[in-house]
Amino acid sequence: MNVRVRFPPSPTGFCHVGTARMAILNYLFAKKHGGTIIFRSEDTDKVRSKREYEEDIIEQLKWLGLSWDEFYRTTELVESHKEALARLIAEDKAYVSKEESKKEPGVRVEVVRLRNPGKKITFTDLIRGDITFDTAELGDFTIARAIDDPLYHLAVVVDDGEMGITHVIRGEDHISNTPRQILIQEALGYPRPEYAHYPLHLGTDKSKLSKRTGDVAVKSYRERGFLPEALLNYIAILGWTPPSAREVLSLREMIEEFEIGDLHKSGAVFDIEKLRWFNRQYLLKEPESSFAHEAITIMKSELSARSISWDEAAGERIMPLVRERISVWQDLRTLIGEGEFDFFFAAPAPEPSTIPGKGNDAGTARKHLQHVQKIFDEIPSAEWNETRLKDSVWDYATNEGRAAVLWPLRYALTGKERSPDPFLVGAAIGKDAVLKRIEAALSLLTSKA
Repeated sequence: MNVRVRFPPSPTGFCHVGTARMAILNYLFAKKHGGTIIFRSEDTDKVRSKREYEEDIIEQLKWLGLSWDEFYRTTELVESHKEALARLIAEDKAYVSKEESKKEPGVRVEVVRLRNPGKKITFTDLIRGDITFDTAELGDFTIARAIDDPLYHLAVVVDDGEMGITHVIRGEDHISNTPRQILIQEALGYPRPEYAHYPLHLGTDKSKLSKRTGDVAVKSYRERGFLPEALLNYIAILGWTPPSAREVLSLREMIEEFEIGDLHKSGAVFDIEKLRWFNRQYLLKEPESSFAHEAITIMKSELSARSISWDEAAGERIMPLVRERISVWQDLRTLIGEGEFDFFFAAPAPEPSTIPGKGNDAGTARKHLQHVQKIFDEIPSAEWNETRLKDSVWDYATNEGRAAVLWPLRYALTGKERSPDPFLVGAAIGKDAVLKRIEAALSLLTSKA
């Protein structure tokens, strides 16, 4: 069988996680079987459908790394829908009914209804097994608002039939649509595609996510600095356990492992913390050069907005620290906004009363800083690194009390009560800056005394 699937998003809102998940599952299935992928923009809602939403869906799916072979818009296929409608009426499988308008009471309009044979229909769902409906309860349902205005159910069946769609992979909220669509297929003589209805993913409160509830627009994750590979990977394994049981998989690896029948029958929770974990795994896999390029670009911009000058040498030296502390690029912006990296680029303004730390008096703190200053001053610039700095004062700090020695040093260098290791900071900002900051702290302690 030449597998043919479709992405059928409704462009009534920005691309959200549900749309992305539908596209990803169809993509994995088609690629696994060497099939064809059709993007069909189902813009039948004339009031809410907008081209800007369609463009966003296309852009975000491409950003995630997805592609397709053919593209259509439902409204551009309306002639084939009208032809199918006319054929159904001519064959007495549908009829025109004059009814009162639901929108305008008292006004009668013509609608087209399918003659429902009222039989039981069973279809085999590739995820859920056999599902049976008694279609008698549906009655003669409407398939067009007018002879030239087909409704969704007719349009989607005609489009699937004319495009030769072999597999319809969609969310479980479409299960109830299936019996209507099968009745229309049979009336028009189209072959029945195979169906797979996967469970919807849920919010952390187990409620259904939708494009209108919560922060679920793909572009919002993109703007916050999530990587496309991480978001794709996380969405793909929502409700799917690959045979290898691995979580972090490339797109190629996902295609190799994907089987539609392996999708879970119960809903999966979309957990932002788990997504952050995925993103961190991908950040850690990035080459140092590309990670540094992106991080430096962000840092320069954010520091400039706060009137802090960029120091190239310090910036390059703290890249390992930056990589250690963030899971997504927005974390870096947040940390800079909170002043977490200021002391790497600008001298702090420590409070004299805080420099000694707990249990120290100003005189003791001054003595320790003077000793450390002398040791640091004797270290050649060529040997100025984190290990050399630590080794040079560690014995002294151990003998005198590490907290008593290292607290004043840490606070003198950063002006913060919580900060990275003072030796890391010292190595990053360089010898001259370290000696100047220690001297400034000593001056504050002297003035206090």
